[in-house]
Order: sequence, then C-alpha cells, then structure tokens
Amino acid sequence: MHEQERLELLLEFSDNLPEPPERYAGHEDEMEQVIECQTPLFLALEFSDDPDPEVTIIISAPPEAPTTRGFAGVLVEGLSGHSASVILGVPDDMPNQLGLTKALTPLRLRGMTALLGRIKRNITSHQA
Repeated sequence: MHEQERLELLLEFSDNLPEPPERYAGHEDEMEQVIECQTPLFLALEFSDDPDPEVTIIISAPPEAPTTRGFAGVLVEGLSGHSASVILGVPDDMPNQLGLTKALTPLRLRGMTALLGRIKRNITSHQA
C-alpha cells in the first residue's frame, strides 16, 4: 500500500471518529487536553469494574484537524472496548508502524505517539 493510500485511509478514520457522548458536550474541561498535539485534542477514559478493566476511549478532536482526528479514530476503533492489559500491550511506536512517516510531519507523529502514551499512562494510574 502506498503512503498516499494510507493517508486516505487515515482520513476515512477521521470521518468515523465518534463524537464524545452527550455528557462531555461542552465539558472539555472534564477531559484531559493532550498538549503535545498541535490541535486542541481532549481525552477521557472510562473503566469497567473488572480486575482487568475494559477501557472506553473518548477523544474530542476538531474537524479542521483531519490527520489528528484520523489517528484518534484509529485508536478509538482499534482499542476502545478492549481490556487494559491488551491496550498496554500495544507497541509505543505504533504510529510509526502505520507506515505514515513520510506522509506526516515529525511533529504530527510525535503528537500521535503522545496520545497513545497518555492513554497508557491513564490506564496505569487508574490501576495503581
């Protein structure tokens, strides 16, 4: 798959990023801002009561940031609803493994890596 095709696929994920649930609408202050991202990106995690909790990932990203929304969509679709242990097992360099290193700026890739890192840190602190 060529990088252009990968970028187009990422943009499709952008369109599929679910809006945060109604309880977060206008309450980004109750979500955590991922400051490493160039665009205003907000994150919230919700956990089930299980010993290895199921994690729901909620991300709010503006429509004018399609690549950021796309990566957020990949994470939500791929990881939300899985157990904490599965999500913690995702490689930290997963953004680089998507094959977009030439299509995206290093700053964008860093933001994506930071988003995944923030999700993992929140899971770890929740389990502590």
